Amino acid sequence: MLFNYGSVNIDHVYRVPHLVRPGETLTSHGYRQVLGGKGANQSLAVARAGGQVTHWGRLGQHDRWALETLASAGVNTVHIELTAEPSGHAVIQVDDHGENAIILHPGANHGFTDARLDALMTSVQPGDWLLLQNECNALERLINRAVARELNIAFNPAPMGASILRLPLEQCRLLFLNRGEAAALVGREDEDDLDGLLTALRQRLPGCEVVLTLGGDGVCYQDDARRLHLPAHPVEAVDTTAAGDTFIGYFMAARQQGQAIVPALRLASAAAALCVQREGAAPSIPVVSEVTEVTRDWDALPLDES
Repeated sequence: MLFNYGSVNIDHVYRVPHLVRPGETLTSHGYRQVLGGKGANQSLAVARAGGQVTHWGRLGQHDRWALETLASAGVNTVHIELTAEPSGHAVIQVDDHGENAIILHPGANHGFTDARLDALMTSVQPGDWLLLQNECNALERLINRAVARELNIAFNPAPMGASILRLPLEQCRLLFLNRGEAAALVGREDEDDLDGLLTALRQRLPGCEVVLTLGGDGVCYQDDARRLHLPAHPVEAVDTTAAGDTFIGYFMAARQQGQAIVPALRLASAAAALCVQREGAAPSIPVVSEVTEVTRDWDALPLDES
């Protein structure tokens, strides 16, 4: 079973000609309110990929409509707590080139208590997967509990912050990182050589699988024995907001279903390529039948292994 301890946000998405500059007032030419949050997005992606996922989260009562979006996709929402606090929310700008800028308010996502963590742990079994991001509080306490229960931990440390460096990352089995996050973990610059960056990650976290997403440059995977690189599908991006979350959800679903690493990477990359051609966060995450149909005629991406 896969449990996702993650944010549930309400996204306010504004389409703009360019990302707003300091001191500038900019009129948007589009607005949508949709379900978002890295946690909710990743749970939706797992479910839409055909995986089984139980979401652990907190949501303001007045936004309970978001539960239906998750549940209708197949996410188990029984452990999402409705609270009197305001939900987490994000203000998202998306420009005409598909790039985005996000302001995040954590809201109810930062209200987890020790008692709540203990209650959530009663539903797990040794060998289950726990998926984490950095939009909920109490991560270190939860990781320690997960280790005690012999869970496999997959972690996407986004948004990246100094607190991540203090977490027991050596307890993670799988890390999902972008280039900036990877560089921050090993004290290097974003522009540093990719091979050197991956080598530094292997040295810092031996035994940990790393999936390094590189946007238009594709994705790298490494464990202690090998390193793989898969290029990105050449598509025109409309909105990149949930691309990383889509990739993670599809990859975790493929692993849950017993797929090997290479097919899992190919499926997740194709899903992310389809996602960026649509607007929004949750609404842009495809179902697996769409991914299969749309990518049927795409050329197989070459795989570099070292």
